[in-house]
Amino acid sequence: YTGYAGVLASEIFKGYNLVVSAGMMGFTEPNVHRMVDENKEKMEANGAKIFYHLHAFGGLGRAVKQRFGPIQVDEIIANVLRLFSQGVKVCLEISCMACDAGLIKAGEPVIAIGGSGGGADSATVLLPSNTHRFFDTKVLEVICKPRVG
Repeated sequence: YTGYAGVLASEIFKGYNLVVSAGMMGFTEPNVHRMVDENKEKMEANGAKIFYHLHAFGGLGRAVKQRFGPIQVDEIIANVLRLFSQGVKVCLEISCMACDAGLIKAGEPVIAIGGSGGGADSATVLLPSNTHRFFDTKVLEVICKPRVG
């Protein structure tokens, strides 16, 4: 969440269309973003695009759950993907969100890298889709993920 993994990726993938998923402003508290300004500057200097967003597998469903109690469909999908790993869930989620924002194209192969709050531990090759067409997403390959147990 500090942007450390994004800085590393921006150094490794300099010259590529790198989109760094930064989460949303106000996730932990109003008007605060967890990314360190210095890391943001380094990523931008390396040509990375930083994408601030609401989580596709959370958002409104989470608000309904907090207010009214029942679990929502988006949270069920997120929890099923966490059976593989939190990072694999993040790979699919950020790919849908980047597709929704027009930063990557639906149906064209991408490498998605995700983690569980403290860096990156999972990577996939996938054909992304827009969030409302989530089931059109195709995971072609899991490059790596942590052992879950």
